[in-house]
Amino acid sequence: MITSDQFRRVMSNFATGITVVTTHDSNGQPCGLTVNSFTSVSLDPLLVLVCFDKKLSSLQAFKDSKWFGVSMLSKRQEDLSRLFAKRDSERPVTLYFQGRLGMPLLKNSLAVMECETLDIYPGGDHLIFLGEVKNAEVLQVEEPLLYFRGKYRTLDGD
Repeated sequence: MITSDQFRRVMSNFATGITVVTTHDSNGQPCGLTVNSFTSVSLDPLLVLVCFDKKLSSLQAFKDSKWFGVSMLSKRQEDLSRLFAKRDSERPVTLYFQGRLGMPLLKNSLAVMECETLDIYPGGDHLIFLGEVKNAEVLQVEEPLLYFRGKYRTLDGD
């Protein structure tokens, strides 16, 4: 039988991009977290999925909002990835801009999306949010921030 540690070690060999997924809480304030379990699902309709840990402090905000934003991070945004990965860290509103559909998105990202939550599925210790992409934009052409074998990486090997 494979252990969760073995599984984590194997999965660390799959390089992933880094996103920050955001929404508004019940007070209308932006909230979000660093996520690497994000992927496209379908081109017709345009669908993506994101996985949230069931212990996430802002999980209810994502459920209640029924919308989420995705900001794909550039290699220059490792500090933001770390900030949004820390539980309940201070995240100044100056980090965000408002997307065309009202979602809080991160400034200086490579690309952004605004998605309407279509469904939420159980996935072990996570919940899988299926979202329909309602707006998507490339903001800048730069290299992405990657995560591989437990470390941040870039395409040039840093």
